[in-house]
Amino acid sequence: MAAPDLMPLDRCTVFIALTRPQMFAGVTYSLFIVNAILAAELFLLTRSVLTIAVAVALHLAGAVLSLREPRFLDLWIIRLARTPRLANHGLWGCNSYRP
Repeated sequence: MAAPDLMPLDRCTVFIALTRPQMFAGVTYSLFIVNAILAAELFLLTRSVLTIAVAVALHLAGAVLSLREPRFLDLWIIRLARTPRLANHGLWGCNSYRP
């Protein structure tokens, strides 16, 4: 009996399909919902139809960013939640910890 062909995980279609997040119109579902909420709020504040252009631009920017890492928004939110700015951020331009 011949050994099955083993593909690397980064090329295996089934692995990629099972590990990718849920997508809608080229972006993750969470990014789509955030964009929809921002567009609705912006429309309610400005009462301008140009809000649609802003929403489309944000969606296209999200689609471009999702090409490399689909979970970039979720990762960014987790980073902000777990690594708050320290008091010395203004001095050093980054979070620095004293040993």
